[in-house]
Amino acid sequence: MQVEIRFEDGTVQYENICFPYHIGRTKEMQLVIRSWRIGKHHASIIMKEGEVFIEDFGSLAGTLLNGERIHLGGPLKVGDEIIMGPCLMIIKSIHDPISIPVETAPLLSTDELQEHHNVNQTVKEDCLRERELYHRQRLHALLLEALDLRRRDIASMSDQVLRAEVDSLLRKIIDDDTEIGLSFDKEVLRQQVLDEAVGLGPLEPLLKDATVTEIMVNRFDEIYVEKKGLLEKTDTIFSSEKAVIGVIDRIVAPIGRRIDESSPMVDARLLDGSRVNAVIPPIAIKGASITIRKFAQHRPKMQELIQLGSLDEAMATFLNLCVKHRMNMIVSGGTGSGKTTLLNILSNCIPENERLVTIEDAAELKLNHAHLVCLEARPANVEGKGMVSIRDLVRNALRMRPDRIIVGECRGAEAFDTLVAMNTGHAGSLTTLHANSTRDALSRLETMIMMANMDLPLSAIREHIASSIHFIVQQTRLSNGRRVIASIAEVDGLESGVIKTQELFHYDRKGAFVGRGIMPHHFDVLKQSGIEQISPELFNQYTPIKQATTAML
Repeated sequence: MQVEIRFEDGTVQYENICFPYHIGRTKEMQLVIRSWRIGKHHASIIMKEGEVFIEDFGSLAGTLLNGERIHLGGPLKVGDEIIMGPCLMIIKSIHDPISIPVETAPLLSTDELQEHHNVNQTVKEDCLRERELYHRQRLHALLLEALDLRRRDIASMSDQVLRAEVDSLLRKIIDDDTEIGLSFDKEVLRQQVLDEAVGLGPLEPLLKDATVTEIMVNRFDEIYVEKKGLLEKTDTIFSSEKAVIGVIDRIVAPIGRRIDESSPMVDARLLDGSRVNAVIPPIAIKGASITIRKFAQHRPKMQELIQLGSLDEAMATFLNLCVKHRMNMIVSGGTGSGKTTLLNILSNCIPENERLVTIEDAAELKLNHAHLVCLEARPANVEGKGMVSIRDLVRNALRMRPDRIIVGECRGAEAFDTLVAMNTGHAGSLTTLHANSTRDALSRLETMIMMANMDLPLSAIREHIASSIHFIVQQTRLSNGRRVIASIAEVDGLESGVIKTQELFHYDRKGAFVGRGIMPHHFDVLKQSGIEQISPELFNQYTPIKQATTAML
């Protein structure tokens, strides 16, 4: 349908619209009119049984059709005038535009015909998507109305019982509905509405997809996923902003968290262990946002990382020796570089007869040890009480007689207590932190220790770090999505007040892992003690890596 739209300021615009066509002052509308006389969702132009109507949604100023205020007006015809606030809409054409007569129609080239076909196809797909969204929103509203009429105590139902009852009710609603028509698969619509009503909406199939590692909802109609280390936009969307908020509420409610305008950010976890972060307006400008880091059911082993091209045999052997001989290590890297995956693999190299205590902000580690205690930090409740920080857990872990302490990630003052643990009888402990290089990791450690408010001079902090950390493993994610160990460096004491490091292995950007030919000083001690003979050849390897087809998780 083609319409002419005139505004009070004299501007005129022409629109080719498809149905349903929503009008209001919010950015989700197809026609956005910024005026106090226009409601958030003021009106919609819809098609019913082949005829076109305009429906007003109870706006204060109302909608006038040919001078008369209406709730549902139509069928619309060419020449009808619709007034909404400062806007006059005139119907120019309802049916498809008339084709150019054959005798006057210019001949189009093959490329022009293809372009014309592509444009028409895009318009058709957009119209179908709009209609699908309309039906999803309408069926969702009918479902909520039906549930309200039954006055069932939904809160007391289990998830399985609630889903079964809603599914049964929704089937009846769809069977009785005459508006859907033959253009849409009723089973697909039913599943979409059911998932949004009692599940996680369009996120459900993405969570089941084993190739998806992260899910990012920027707004209700903009969902991205990460596959093999690369981001791609999906075709799936929520039906509305309200549906996204509903999914967030269902995620956070079971764990006693809340999210609203006074507390617009929340961290949570799904039943399968996947980590969730949600942000809503007013701080999320484009609309409610969800980020899900999926909990991998399969945890790769060291040999799998070698096959994926994340490191070579020499580096794997060296890291295994470091863990076996209780070297304190930090895994450093950027967001999504594979730090937690590597930490998990290194932790599983620890001998079975040792007692481990893991400490995490959100439980992600999956260790195979029998003698294992897992601790998780807890945020404050609604009253601002009950918070248990990672630093509290590290201090408490020292009283639990651990052989090693594994801290999922150091972000603040807990770094000081973690280094204390490493230096006071818990050798072989492991942790991760965010940094882009070995030197950056040391600087970050200094900053985090200062956050502990111990009033230590910088020289004492650096001495504390140099005496506690043996090796730093640097992770990185390449532009093609591959995650590799970019560097393994030894922390080798202080020199002129600066922490000295020496690189043992590094990843050559031409595509090879290179040993620097340097025997680490910490291993010299082991060699002199006769604990294990280590060949210098281990540090002289040059291993070209073929392009990996799968990214490290």
